[in-house]
Amino acid sequence: MEADIILSEPGATIGFAGKRVIEGTTRKSLPKDFQTAEFTLQHGFVDKISDRKNQKELLSHLIKLHTGG
Repeated sequence: MEADIILSEPGATIGFAGKRVIEGTTRKSLPKDFQTAEFTLQHGFVDKISDRKNQKELLSHLIKLHTGG
């Protein structure tokens, strides 16, 4: 992924390959919460978790920050 800000909804699954594919390839067990929004936030791959009902306000705020408004 390449982006300036990465947002997610609570409980969202994030990833290119599924957990079973990764476990089969690496032959290692992964944490139960692997690829959840919360796990990726804790490991620095997501910047913010926001409920969908709050995303319009959050996106508006972020756009204002980046446009000098």
